[in-house]
Amino acid sequence: MPGGRARDAEGTLTRTAADVFGWRSLRPGQLTAMEAVLEGRDTLVVMPTGAGKSAVYQVAGLSLRGPTVVVSPLIALQRDQIAGLLSHRAPDAVAVNSSQASGETEAAWEAVQQGDAAYLFLSPEQLAKEEVVERLAQADPSLFVVDEAQCVAAWGHDFRPDYLRLIQVVQRVGRPTVLALTATAAPPVREEIVQQLGMEDAVLVVAGFDRPNITLEVGRFMQDADKRRAVVERAAAEPKPGIVYTATRKDAEEYADELAGLGLSAAAYHAGLAAGERSRVHDAFLAGEADVVVATSAFGMGIDKEDVRFVLHASLPGSLDAYYQEIGRAGRDGEPAVAVLHYRPEDSGLQRLFATRTPDEETLGEVAEAIHDRHGPASLDDLSEETQLSRRRVTAAANLLEQAGAVRTDDDGEVRARPDMTADDATERATTTAESRKRLEQSRLEMVRAYAETPGCRRRFLLGYFGEPYEAPCGSCDVCCADAAGPAGDAVTQGVTAEEATGAAEAPPAHPAAASYPTGTRVRHVEWGDGMVMSEDGDRITVLFNAMGYRTLSLGAISDKGLLTVLTETAGPAD
Repeated sequence: MPGGRARDAEGTLTRTAADVFGWRSLRPGQLTAMEAVLEGRDTLVVMPTGAGKSAVYQVAGLSLRGPTVVVSPLIALQRDQIAGLLSHRAPDAVAVNSSQASGETEAAWEAVQQGDAAYLFLSPEQLAKEEVVERLAQADPSLFVVDEAQCVAAWGHDFRPDYLRLIQVVQRVGRPTVLALTATAAPPVREEIVQQLGMEDAVLVVAGFDRPNITLEVGRFMQDADKRRAVVERAAAEPKPGIVYTATRKDAEEYADELAGLGLSAAAYHAGLAAGERSRVHDAFLAGEADVVVATSAFGMGIDKEDVRFVLHASLPGSLDAYYQEIGRAGRDGEPAVAVLHYRPEDSGLQRLFATRTPDEETLGEVAEAIHDRHGPASLDDLSEETQLSRRRVTAAANLLEQAGAVRTDDDGEVRARPDMTADDATERATTTAESRKRLEQSRLEMVRAYAETPGCRRRFLLGYFGEPYEAPCGSCDVCCADAAGPAGDAVTQGVTAEEATGAAEAPPAHPAAASYPTGTRVRHVEWGDGMVMSEDGDRITVLFNAMGYRTLSLGAISDKGLLTVLTETAGPAD
C-alpha cells in the first residue's frame, strides 16, 4: 500500500478503535492485520490468548461495505463476543444458532439484511445448512472470519468436520476477504489453515508465543491415586480462580465433587451437561462466583477473563498445540500464574485412542460407494440419508476422500466422484490418508510426553515446538528453578527419584551440524519424505514430516548416514 493510503488506513483504523471501542492505541500486530484486511488481503493472525485477536475484525469490519461474518465454534463463545461488542459503541451484533427460538433467528437475519447488524456469528455446523448459506449469500458479507482457526487443522475425538467445508461456503457467499484467527499454530498448522480455507496470497501476522508470567511445571507420578491427590491439593492451595482440565467427563465430575467437598466453589463443565447447566457454570466463572471449574477441553475457548491464576492438567493433553491453547487462559492480566501438567506415563493410552479416531475403512467405503453410485453430484444430507450414517460421520468421510484426491466438491458444496477412479480405489486412497493422519496425531502426543520428560528448560521445549527459538534457562519453569536450587530443588514429583526429577536447564552444546538445519528449514528424509525442522536441542533436531508426523533425529546419525537433504532456506514466520 503506498505511503499516503497506508497513513489514511492507519488513521481510519485508530480513530475507529478510539471512537467506537475506547482503545487509545493499537498493538503493532493488530494494526498490520487490520490494514491487510482493508486492502482485501486474506489474513492469518496467530496471537497468544489475550493479545487482542478479535479486535482485528471488530475494528476493520466497521470500515468495510457489508456485514462481517464470524464463524465461532461454541454458543457460549458467541455470546461472550457479542456481549463484548455491545459493551462498546459498536453497531448491533447477532447470532444464529441452535439455542434460539425461530422468532429470534428470523429477527437476526432481518437485522443483517437491513444493515442494522454489522456482525453475524455462526457455528460451522450452521453453515452446513443450505438455507443458512443461501441467506448469508444474500447478505453479501465483506469479511469472513474463522475464529479458533486451529480447528481447521485438528482431528481427534473432538474433531469438527464442518470446519473443513468452510472453503465451499466462502465461495458460495461471494468470496469475501478471509480472516483466520488462532492463538496456537505451529508453522505446518499455519500452512494447513491457509490451504484448507483457500486463502489466496495470505498475509501472515504472528506474535511471539512466550508468556513469561506463566510458570511451567510438570508433576510426574507412578500411581494414579498419588496423581489425583496432588491435583486436588494443588487446586485447593493455589490462588483462585483456576481451571482443571481432564480427559473424560467422569473425571471432571469426580474432581469437582472432591474440591466441593473441601468447601470450594467448584463445578464440572463438559459436553454431557444440559445447555442451561453449561451456561450457568460459564457465567459463574466469568462473574467470579466459581473458584474452580473442572472441565474437558471445550471450556475456556475464547473466555475473556484476565485473572485466572492457575491451569492444571489432570490428564495428558492430546498435543502441545492444545496444551498451549489451554494454559494460555491463565494470567492474561500479566500477573503471575502457574500451569502444571500432572503426568503419569500410563495415561497416554486414552489420548492415543482419541488420536486414532478417524473414519474407519468401512465408513469410507460406504460413503465412497454412495458417491460413485450417484453418477453425478450428491449433497452430504442425501449421502447421510442413503447410507444411514450421521451427518457428522458422512462429512468426516467426505473430507478424507477429498483430501486423498478421490472425490471433489463443487462450488455449491455437493460432492462428486472422479470418473477415473472406482469406489474401491477411492476407499483405498482415503484409508491411506487416514493412516497418515493417525501417525501425525500420535506423534503430536509423543511430543507432549517428550515435554513432560525433558531434562531441559520446559519453556525452551514448548516454544521450540512452535518454531520460536529461546535461550535457556528461563528461570520460571520447574526444571530451571530446581537446577538453580540444587539437587534438593522443589520439583513436583512423586515416586520419581531426585536424579530423574532434575536436570541441566541450560541448552546442551550445539552439534556442529546444527547450523545446517535451523528452525523452519524444509528437508527431505530418505525414508520419511518431506518435512520441516521445528526445533533444535543440542545434538538433536525435531522434524515434522508430512507423512510420518513429528520425529526427533540425532544430528550425528544424520551427518554420518546422509539421511536429510535441505530443500529450501529457512521458512520462519513473518510478522
